[in-house]
Amino acid sequence: MPTVSQKVFRSPALQELQHRGFIYQASDLEALDTLMAEESITFYVGYDATAPSLHVGNLLTIMAARILHKHGHRPLILMGGGTTKVGDPSGKDQSRQMLSVETIQENIQTISKTFHKLFDDSLTIVNNDDWLSGLNYLEFLRDYGPHFTINRMLTFDMVRSRLERESPLTFLEFNYMLLQAYDFLVLSKSHNCLLQLGGSDQWGNLINGVELIRKTTRRQAFGLTIPLITTSGGAKMGKSAQGAVWLNAEMLSPYDYWQFWRNTEDQDVVRFMKYYTDLSLADIQAVEALEGSALNAAKVRLADAATQLLHGHKVLEEIHQTAQSLFQDKETPLEVLSVDAKGNAHLKSAIPILPLSFRLLDEKLLLLGLFKMTGLCSSNSEARRLIQGGGCRLNDKTITQEDAVLTAADLQAHNVVKLAVGKKKFSYLQFMKH
Repeated sequence: MPTVSQKVFRSPALQELQHRGFIYQASDLEALDTLMAEESITFYVGYDATAPSLHVGNLLTIMAARILHKHGHRPLILMGGGTTKVGDPSGKDQSRQMLSVETIQENIQTISKTFHKLFDDSLTIVNNDDWLSGLNYLEFLRDYGPHFTINRMLTFDMVRSRLERESPLTFLEFNYMLLQAYDFLVLSKSHNCLLQLGGSDQWGNLINGVELIRKTTRRQAFGLTIPLITTSGGAKMGKSAQGAVWLNAEMLSPYDYWQFWRNTEDQDVVRFMKYYTDLSLADIQAVEALEGSALNAAKVRLADAATQLLHGHKVLEEIHQTAQSLFQDKETPLEVLSVDAKGNAHLKSAIPILPLSFRLLDEKLLLLGLFKMTGLCSSNSEARRLIQGGGCRLNDKTITQEDAVLTAADLQAHNVVKLAVGKKKFSYLQFMKH
């Protein structure tokens, strides 16, 4: 039996998903291909509102949805206003923190802004709280409980792995599978939705929905999962040393988002171009043989394409100016500073300047503590090790003494100090007189 990578699809949408590496599992790929080759279908992908922003890990299913949409299929984005109150156990060792109804609603509003950036006006966003909150529990159990068996549910990875690790799985979370299956049934009836997309950790939830639709309506529906992505170094996609790589500019500046992609490992450049940009497959193929400085240029192209997609093209000029100044200049980059009415400097690119009182310079202000304060190092001991190895710099000069202190003589223009770890991690301090 041919693998997905060897299979020849009739559907242009599945062809592109295949070539870009998006297809991991599908409930009936042959029938789905036939259906999508002959007509446009409605599909959905869902996101719980556990934070004010989605992150790069969530972006993978969004990119897959954009490909289906490009080929004429109709996307539904489901916001889990109801299921967020329960918490998805998939891929989790512990129960999620319960959020207030107000917080969930606020998160939905901010997350929805990202979808409006990435899809056109034809996008439909639905909230499963609209139908889940009004369910009569006894009626729900009588109508749909008989279609689920505990035996079957215990075989799914998200349940089995939790039990094998002896991590508690609450009855509340166990209900999540039923609710997500019910979501698919509701959307199949209200929007003629025939396909659900999800990450590979969602396979059990997707199959439950496919089977519930078949058992209650005798219609065929489909589930298709996207592989969970890790970097070549084994790191979980969407995580950085500073934490999650958020999609909201208020939680992660466009510059830092660009820098995340610019720092991609060499082995991942082509793969991430396929997943996270709209660059054509022909353009991406031309990158595969590049090495050295040419590959560095490809990383910039990846960062530009990914950032423009999310934040628009206007941010790129400023980002390039900032990056050039940070990596090439040997002093505080004045061209990326703006000065307010009080004479205080601010980086135009939204790289944060940490304000400190001038009075601190009268004290013994150890550089070790400053590297920890800015988050460039997780602890004083890490900063000490890096200094010993020549990996820490003050105003682009290598720090050689572990007990070095900051003095007024170290201040640059506008009383700004530049701290750096390695070649790509920077932070700024500004000492304020008022």
